[in-house]
Amino acid sequence: MADFIERQLEEIRSRNLYRQLKVVDGEQDATVRLNGREVLNLSSNNYLGLANHPALKEAAREALDRYGCGSGASRLISGNMTAHEELEQRIARFKGTEAALVFNSGYQANVGIIATLVEKDDVVLSDQLNHASIIDGCRLSRAAVSVYRHCDMDHLASLLAEAPATARKLIATESIFSMDGDIAPLGEIVELAERHGAMVMVDEAHATGVRGPDGAGVVAELGLGDRVLVQMGTLGKALGAFGAYVAGTAKLKDLLVNRARSFIFTTSLPPVVLAMAAAAVALVKREPERQCALQRNTQRLRNGLEQLGYAVAGSTQIIPVMVGEEQPCMRLAARLLEAGFYVQGIRPPTVPPGTSRLRVTTMATHTTEQMDQALDAFKQARYMVAG
Repeated sequence: MADFIERQLEEIRSRNLYRQLKVVDGEQDATVRLNGREVLNLSSNNYLGLANHPALKEAAREALDRYGCGSGASRLISGNMTAHEELEQRIARFKGTEAALVFNSGYQANVGIIATLVEKDDVVLSDQLNHASIIDGCRLSRAAVSVYRHCDMDHLASLLAEAPATARKLIATESIFSMDGDIAPLGEIVELAERHGAMVMVDEAHATGVRGPDGAGVVAELGLGDRVLVQMGTLGKALGAFGAYVAGTAKLKDLLVNRARSFIFTTSLPPVVLAMAAAAVALVKREPERQCALQRNTQRLRNGLEQLGYAVAGSTQIIPVMVGEEQPCMRLAARLLEAGFYVQGIRPPTVPPGTSRLRVTTMATHTTEQMDQALDAFKQARYMVAG
């Protein structure tokens, strides 16, 4: 009966898509111990280097002493604790919105948001390169899904025009795309939405903490907060903690509390995690130099890779080095790892066929010397793979 498991695995191996877990021993930092070796970490979403910050550790210790470990239940049973309320109030101030609601993960947030806002006979207009959590949220909502070409506003406009007049319409996009490192044209998206009576949902997972005033994201950077219905973001990337949030109106929060299944039917986050996230939000505002350091490192590495002749995409701290086919992509990643530089190769189905790439990310805590060492490794690895 279980033979199908081996057949599935063999098919994955034959297509050069087999994945294995790597083990990080110790703290998440600019360098990590990976499978027993110290390597420079160029694959982390810990963009500001907060995952091991003393302020987050201290907040966790204090919360552990005050609240204990688990929350004991879902938020609507007995798991809604003071720490949840305090973090949501802090996030609402951070985002400049009426209210915020914490979810257990970005995946759960996106699934819950979309399935709450649209249903059968409604329409979701989704960017072609949106994250899997948005795609799955669209599927679970049972709404009709119109996928527009990546950041193609003419295509989005035509799909909006074709949508039934009686349907609720939701435009869903990331602000910074997780695998391409580019930024959605949010101003144009909002204008189209207002013209066609559509709602806008923006996933700020990779922008939270690194863009906008006090790290509030691209929506805040562009001054679009009052025109975007849903702002979603994560607490476990640049903020170094765990979980996710939805920021918007008080009525939106109330609706999600009552209708979002991925919020209602799960045990709530433990207070220790919430305290870490609250400390991180405060720290981002207090230490804006972290954003500046991240941008400097990004620009140095991006410019250097371009000078070496690599095909570099995007414009953010996510630097996709485009390779194309799976095998040469993973060979290049392996060469870099041998040299002590951890860069993750990204293959289908995470990205479309023929677009395999190295997903290089920088951190505020990388040094200039480390960036230069990485560039030298890329130079040597390219020569060895080509040879």
